[in-house]
Amino acid sequence: MESENIIGVLGEKYNTEILSATTDPKSANDLSNDLGVPIATCYRRIKDLTENDLLELYDRPLSEDHRRIKVYRRNVDGIEINFEDGISIDISEREVVKNKLDDVWRTMPTQ
Repeated sequence: MESENIIGVLGEKYNTEILSATTDPKSANDLSNDLGVPIATCYRRIKDLTENDLLELYDRPLSEDHRRIKVYRRNVDGIEINFEDGISIDISEREVVKNKLDDVWRTMPTQ
């Protein structure tokens, strides 16, 4: 990840709130409702955060109306930005970032 990309992503409105709210997996609708973020904006912010490996697709459970929904969880526990001697970023990844989908992929037969 490039420092400029991370700083740009973190500077976007709502992104830090979304990261803070996704300690536990949440759907875009949950995030939108909990944080007061317009749903279209929420989807754009989720896309930016996942493209920069700060957020991940964690699972695809069934909703109450039996539709698959995507739930996301953050990949990081902390981000430290240092401006001494240029810009440096230290990202503390979650100690155990286990994706439930990993188990599904491992049990699927290969062709």
